[in-house]
Amino acid sequence: MVRVVVLRWGHRPERDKRLTSHVVLTARALGADGVILADVKDEKVKKTVEKVVGLWGGPFFFEMGKPWKETVKEWKNMGGVVVHLTAYGENLGETDVIDRIKATGKDVLVLVGSQKVPKEFFSEEVSDFNVAVGNQPHSECASLAVFLDRFFGGKELTKNFENAKLKIIPSRRGKKVVRLG
Repeated sequence: MVRVVVLRWGHRPERDKRLTSHVVLTARALGADGVILADVKDEKVKKTVEKVVGLWGGPFFFEMGKPWKETVKEWKNMGGVVVHLTAYGENLGETDVIDRIKATGKDVLVLVGSQKVPKEFFSEEVSDFNVAVGNQPHSECASLAVFLDRFFGGKELTKNFENAKLKIIPSRRGKKVVRLG
């Protein structure tokens, strides 16, 4: 089975913790195996992730502080492909880029920035695919959600998480959460 891991780049602890937390939660909920927060450590984001995984289940990993260049190099050396989400890439709606990514049969590292990314991200040395969810400025969290949904074909929406303590019971009205085990 293909693994999908998100590499979050450019996180600024003083201003990005909420959005980075949302990127991580989106990655987890929509099928990614884990997130690597590149180059920095943010204990608040880590605690948020650990709390969510503890209550709502996994498996899901979160690493932080590892340099992005090292992560990309290791990923490629292990035979994986790198997908850079950018408004300047191949448009998901106009190309077969998702099919080409899936056809590789390789594990996928998804690069998600929080600020202007280095030009290197666009190069063949770093990214095997530069992918756009529309060619307009928008949230990296939205890009990740749409990308993962297209990549997994909607199957991630019914995923059951192991060792969950809480589970939402879908309903037309109201909220229903049950404790498990």
